[in-house]
Amino acid sequence: MSMRISPLTLEGFDQLPRHARRCVFWEMDPAALHESRKYADPEFEKEAWLSMVMLEWGSCGQVATLEGYPAGCALYSPPGAVPRAATFPTSPVSPDAVLLTTMRLEPAAQLDGVGPSLIQAVVSDLVRRGVRALEAFGIVRTEGDVAPSAGANHECSPEECMIDAGFLEDMGFEVVAAHHRYPRLRLELDSDHGWKADVESALEQLLMAAAVTTTGSERKSSVGVL
Repeated sequence: MSMRISPLTLEGFDQLPRHARRCVFWEMDPAALHESRKYADPEFEKEAWLSMVMLEWGSCGQVATLEGYPAGCALYSPPGAVPRAATFPTSPVSPDAVLLTTMRLEPAAQLDGVGPSLIQAVVSDLVRRGVRALEAFGIVRTEGDVAPSAGANHECSPEECMIDAGFLEDMGFEVVAAHHRYPRLRLELDSDHGWKADVESALEQLLMAAAVTTTGSERKSSVGVL
């Protein structure tokens, strides 16, 4: 499949995955969001927040498409623009870091290396802009967690809207503030860190896994025909 990753633009809001267009877990004040539930149009609120950040700071997202259809996105910004960032037991984000808030993949993109490719695009953008580090609040999932849904109307929650801590560690992030549930992780962006090799290695492994899955399916199909 043909994959393309490009920076998010003011005109490219519709290229975001369905849930990402409506999710305001990170962007709205948590207390107000919980108490009033008066954000009648979360998609409008999300687009307004993205527009504000892009106008004041520059591009704050990378968007992946497969065959022209939305496949995934990664969103990031200065932590001061993210109300939720101050509420975690492992807050605050380091003053020299940009915060990665969202890593969203559509189901069809799970085995196509989209996640590592998005991280690589984020890192490339931030290195070019002279950012020293990328941080994220990960979530350590438990057996009781509900698996993330691709539905546009699914209720926002930590389980739904936070990035898996294991994925972040696979991408080269290191825990800088430990917590049993919400660790804060950091990826140094200096030239000696080796982030590119880490991400490319993860991408290669995912592509190999996808190839094995496809081959296995073809074999099963052939057996069925015989």
